[in-house]
Amino acid sequence: MSDAAALVTEAVADNAAEWDLAGWIPPEIVRGLGAKGVLCAEVPPRHGGLGLSGMDNGELAAHTGALCSSVRSLMTSQGMAAWTIQRFGSREQHSEYLGMLTGGSLAAVAFSEPAAGSDLSAIGTRIRRDGDSVVVTGRKTWITAAAYADVVLVFGRFDGETAVAVVPATAPGVRIDPVPNPLGCRAAGHSTVDLDDVRLPISAVLSGRGFPLALLVTTALTYGRLSVAWGSVGMLRACLAEAARHARVREQFGTPLSQHQLVARHLAELYAAERTATKMCEDASRAWDDRSPDMGAAAVLAKYVASTEAARGAATAVQVLASAGAQDGGAVARAFRDAKLMEIIEGSTEISQLMLAERALMAAQ
Repeated sequence: MSDAAALVTEAVADNAAEWDLAGWIPPEIVRGLGAKGVLCAEVPPRHGGLGLSGMDNGELAAHTGALCSSVRSLMTSQGMAAWTIQRFGSREQHSEYLGMLTGGSLAAVAFSEPAAGSDLSAIGTRIRRDGDSVVVTGRKTWITAAAYADVVLVFGRFDGETAVAVVPATAPGVRIDPVPNPLGCRAAGHSTVDLDDVRLPISAVLSGRGFPLALLVTTALTYGRLSVAWGSVGMLRACLAEAARHARVREQFGTPLSQHQLVARHLAELYAAERTATKMCEDASRAWDDRSPDMGAAAVLAKYVASTEAARGAATAVQVLASAGAQDGGAVARAFRDAKLMEIIEGSTEISQLMLAERALMAAQ
């Protein structure tokens, strides 16, 4: 186990069920992990990060996802924020913001809006210049980690293009309302973020300018999709471990469940799903580390395979455990709910299928 994984294990301990039922993680736990660089572990050491490769960071996300998907969701959000700042921020913004994110401050990334979910070209949030300032106005919905965030990276329209403004959560005009009773990742701080004429210095806009929407969104989402994919692998590993343990010790008709052929089939399918998803994630992480032109497509494929397999695998694990897997707060019950959200966030299953179909048509030319 890596040092970073050991830190996550120590922080989560046996608290995941309690956090899930409460819908909240003590902020000092999350800030403690952030201050140790664990939440955005690819940030270089010169900015306080661990400098992990994409592959190692992926395995860290899988380890975290196996323990607590809400913590992994916060890790995805923090890492996506750090990557967006690294990719589009100025040198001065790197020094200011990356140091914050590896020093215990927490970040959320705000894409989606009431009318802009899968279709992010419909973003209506405005970032307008006003002298030496900018004014941010809009509403963002289902923003992971926003309930914990010190800063929110807000994507909005700016000078005819798209920009990212780093908005302090305490700035006048910012209101953050947690989503009540979310289906999955209940302690991940999903929230609505309202921005009512929030005035910021122009230096709060990454590089002080706009970028094409596709470049901004694809760059940030590629990181997010990889993290979600690896987190889904972690859920599969947790479900496989729970199902195998139960099948060994639970007897029916005088025989362990593992010896019943239909139950053995479920275990085989879970094992195959975990191995398949892991291989897809490893392939995508190699493309990420190599900065391959195919890394965006590889991330979509990994996220699609891993999330759909996690949703199906969690349902299989519930079937194996039966009533033992149906108790709210238990690892398998959590995975059953959490995995469904993985088929929606960072590009729904349907959007992924459309993107992969385009890829298939290009390959056939």
